[in-house]
Amino acid sequence: MAVPETPAGQCPQCWQHAYDRSIHRRLGPREDCPQCVDHMRNGHPYLVPKKPSRWW
Repeated sequence: MAVPETPAGQCPQCWQHAYDRSIHRRLGPREDCPQCVDHMRNGHPYLVPKKPSRWW
């Protein structure tokens, strides 16, 4: 299954981990992904930039 392109405003790593099952396949039952835990504790290092709003 191909991972969809990360939309604007989203973290590429979180997006990939949410849609690519092969990343978490090696984890045991009730085992946390170290990269996901790091993201939960330290936040997102990079977000895909959003296009400037043309509202005003």
